[in-house]
Amino acid sequence: MNKRHITSLISQNFGKFASKEFPKWFQKIVNSSYVGLMGLDMSEFHDKHSYKSLNALFTRHLKEDRKYSLDADDFISPCDAYISECGVMKEDYALQIKGMEYKADDFIGSEFTQEEKNAVHNGTFLNFYLSPKDYHRYHIPTNLKVLKAVHIPGKFYPVNIPSLEKRLNLFIENERVVIHCETPSGKKFFMVLVSALNVGVMQVSFEPKIQTNASAVSPQSYAFDDLYLNKGDDFGCFEMGSTIIILAQKDMLELDVSVGDNVKYAQTIAKIN
Repeated sequence: MNKRHITSLISQNFGKFASKEFPKWFQKIVNSSYVGLMGLDMSEFHDKHSYKSLNALFTRHLKEDRKYSLDADDFISPCDAYISECGVMKEDYALQIKGMEYKADDFIGSEFTQEEKNAVHNGTFLNFYLSPKDYHRYHIPTNLKVLKAVHIPGKFYPVNIPSLEKRLNLFIENERVVIHCETPSGKKFFMVLVSALNVGVMQVSFEPKIQTNASAVSPQSYAFDDLYLNKGDDFGCFEMGSTIIILAQKDMLELDVSVGDNVKYAQTIAKIN
């Protein structure tokens, strides 16, 4: 039986601390310390002292949903994040960080057919890095149909910029959930949730059977017949900061963002061709 990696154990133990509801006086200290240390902007959220655990603070909901374009051709950011890389793939190679490539086929995984993976060759990629200070929930970027979701167990290496620059194939080694999507016009893309150190859980609300940082040691696949989600739908969250990667079919997206940009959920970041 495969042993669990040390990064998984660290993340599990941190998750236990974060999920614990301490006495109110101490929880106030924990929450205030985190908000101050990380520089959280709480203007769109409830009072920091209203959250009964650090995890509740991590996974906080917006008090009011943000407004976004209802134009079907506008593709919105799924999260609040820093664009660590983006651009056009060369065959099935995408950038982890400048000067460091990885194979998208390996990243997408063995549970998808070569035909499904070929659809995004020479396509567009976007890497969204969510830091610990960011809003941790993720949303649907355009009206879509979910074709399949695959949970791929793995490690929990940090995904911040220094780590991306040091460890080749970090995205491929880390635990992830790969979601295969189709737009109403038939365009295909993958949206991938990537774990990181201290991310004990990646919630996927449309498939509660997906349990990340748990006992699974081999990929688990979930197929759907009629699962349609709308732009802006909240479909889960990271319990701490992490990364979302989008790999889109060739010529599907005309990007309106660049490497180094900070984006917000609901912001239009591309046009769908």
